[in-house]
Amino acid sequence: MHLLKWLYPGMKFKRWLLLFSAGVMLVSLGLALVFNYKYLDAIEEAIFQAVYLWKGTYDYSTTTIIGILVVVMGGVLMLAATRYVIRSVIMVLLPDNSERLVDIIYEKRRLGKGPNVAVVGGGHGLSVLLRGIKAATTNVTAVVTVADDGGSSGRLREEFGIIPPGDLRNCLVALADTEPLMEKLFQYRFKGETELAGHSFGNLFIAAMNEVTGDMEQALQESSKVLAVKGQVLPASKDHVRLDAIMEDGTVVEGESRIPEVHKRIKRVRLFPEKVQPVQSALDALTNADAIILGPGSLYTSIMPNLLVDGVADAIRKSKAIKIYICNVMSQPGETDGYTASMHAKAIIDHGGKGIIDYMLVNDAVISPDMQDYYASKGAYPVEVDEDAINALGVGFVKADIINENEVIRHDPDKLSKAVMNMVYHLQPSALKKFEVK
Repeated sequence: MHLLKWLYPGMKFKRWLLLFSAGVMLVSLGLALVFNYKYLDAIEEAIFQAVYLWKGTYDYSTTTIIGILVVVMGGVLMLAATRYVIRSVIMVLLPDNSERLVDIIYEKRRLGKGPNVAVVGGGHGLSVLLRGIKAATTNVTAVVTVADDGGSSGRLREEFGIIPPGDLRNCLVALADTEPLMEKLFQYRFKGETELAGHSFGNLFIAAMNEVTGDMEQALQESSKVLAVKGQVLPASKDHVRLDAIMEDGTVVEGESRIPEVHKRIKRVRLFPEKVQPVQSALDALTNADAIILGPGSLYTSIMPNLLVDGVADAIRKSKAIKIYICNVMSQPGETDGYTASMHAKAIIDHGGKGIIDYMLVNDAVISPDMQDYYASKGAYPVEVDEDAINALGVGFVKADIINENEVIRHDPDKLSKAVMNMVYHLQPSALKKFEVK
C-alpha cells in the first residue's frame, strides 16, 4: 500500500512511469526481433511487406537492424523517464541545491570513508580544528570539557543545573553543514541590559533542548540534526563538576575561570568531585578511533579537565589510535607563562599518564616582530620548541606552518587539518622520530 502512494494525484510520477513502461516494451520488442522470437512471425511479415514495397527488395538482416533501432528507442525512453523521475524528487527535496546533487553525494561518500578521529578539548581552539577536519572525514567525534564556569555557560549552569553548553555549541557550529544564517543565529549573543544579555542563542537552544529531552547527550544529538552536523559532539561527562588548580606555592584556586586570574605557577589541576562519571559513548569513540587529537586549546582549563574524568585518560592510553597533541603557538598568561613545548607535553603526561601522547604538532611558521611585540604587551610569547626535551619524554614531533597571522595569531583550520591528517595517514605510533610536513 505504501508504494501505491506514488500514484496519488499531483505526484508528477505517473506520466514518467508510463513513459518508462513504454520504453521497457520497446526494448523487449526490439530484443525479440533481434533474436527472431518465434511468436513474432506476423510482425516480421509486416516488416517484410513494408520494406519490400519501399525498396523493392528485402534482406532478412533488416529485421535485426530494425530490432536494434527499437531497442535504442526504448532505452532512450527509459533513460528520459528515469531522469525526470529523479529530477522531480530532487526539486522537491533540494530545490536550491539540485544542480549540486552529484557533488553532495560524492562528498558524503568520500568523507564517510575517512578515518575515525576523536578530538579532545574545549574552547575556541577545538572548534578551529573541527572546521578544518570535517573536510577530511565525517567520522569525527568531539569530546568536550564540561568545566567551564564563566559567561553565559556559567550562568546557565548555575540557573538550570546543566553542564555548560558554550564549548559544546561552538563544536556543533564548527561541524555543521548548514546555511551561514543558521550559524550566525546559533552564535548570536543578546545585547542590552535584560536578563538575556550576554547569552548566546545557541546556548539557550541547547539548554531548552536539554529540558525537552531530559538528557544532554540526547539534546546534542537532536541539535546536531538541526545543524546537519558532520560527526558527533559529546560531553566528557554529564556530571556537574568544578575545576580546581593546586599552585606550586600550595594554594588552591577553585573554578576554571579564576585559575588564570591569580597569575601563579600551576602544579596540578583536579576536578571536584574527584569521581566523575564519563559518557560511555565518548569512551567508545576514543576506544574505536584511528586517531585521537588533544587540543588545540588552553592546556589546563580546556584539555586537562577531560583527562581527569574517570576512564577518559585510560581509554586514550589503551586505544590503538595514533595520539597527537597540538601544542599552543603562544603561551597563555596566568596559565602557561614561560612554558616550552616539552613542558606542555610533560603536563599532559603528568595528568594523563605515560603513553597518552605519541606525537606533538608544533608550529614552525615565523611570527612577525610586530605581532610578537603586540603579544608581549599582553604577557604572551611564542612557545619555544625544545626538540631534545620533547624526545626525552618519549614523544615524537612534527613541525608545520599551522597558523594564520592577521590581527591576531590563530590556528588556521585548513593548514591545521592538513597537517593533522598527514600525520594520521603517514605516521605509526611506534615510530617516534621527527617528521617535516611540506
